[in-house]
Amino acid sequence: MLLAIDSGNTNTVFAVFGADGAVRGEWRASTTANRTADEYGVWLMRLLELEGIQPADVAAAIVATVVPANLHSLKTLCERYFKATPLVVGEVGVDLGLEIKIPNAAEIGADRLVNAVAAFARYGGPLICVDFGTATTFDVIDVDGGYMGGAIAPGINLSLEALHLAAAKLPRVAVGRPDKVIGTGTVSAMQSGIFWGYVSMIEGMVARIRAEYGDPSMKVIATGGLSTLFAEATAVIDGIDRDLTLRGLFQIHQRNGG
Repeated sequence: MLLAIDSGNTNTVFAVFGADGAVRGEWRASTTANRTADEYGVWLMRLLELEGIQPADVAAAIVATVVPANLHSLKTLCERYFKATPLVVGEVGVDLGLEIKIPNAAEIGADRLVNAVAAFARYGGPLICVDFGTATTFDVIDVDGGYMGGAIAPGINLSLEALHLAAAKLPRVAVGRPDKVIGTGTVSAMQSGIFWGYVSMIEGMVARIRAEYGDPSMKVIATGGLSTLFAEATAVIDGIDRDLTLRGLFQIHQRNGG
């Protein structure tokens, strides 16, 4: 079995894959830079036990992280508890099977590259992958599967928190789809501005990317926690793939001799 770890800015996802690529277990923890390998280990061992998975069943591991401070603990977790030296996305020698067509590949977050690998493998190109995470990212993959770059915007929860902190009279509000664009109170106005503002941003960014690439029919695939909420509100999103990053990790491991 393969242990795949996707460590984002907000959450770290752990998944165990069987040899057939099926997910045998998936768990999520908040990302904390000072969490030790043993803290991860105690927590994860119990969850594996509940699924009937023994540590000895896990023969390999792969890690993608956008939080460098987490990498040491995650690598130590794999080595100490599973006797497996993990493959780390972004390290020298890891073959993504993806041509990166921007000047400085080291600047690209590991999650964005993993998403691109999985998206092209399943949907072909050209396509736009929109990931609703701590940041909202737009990644562009060309017709040959090359990574062309993209755009990064603040995530919706980050924007809500910033609005609350920067304006004394604005409360914290939940993310939701308002029935109307015109809010009749502070809370409904904030919910409208955030939700419909993000929908407009998505539609506008997709239109501009398609125009710049020169293909108005580029597919748009959404992933991340809020993908379903936004996909229901706009016709520019062609599909939702919640497991995109994890599947990309499995594919990269297979490509590198897994």
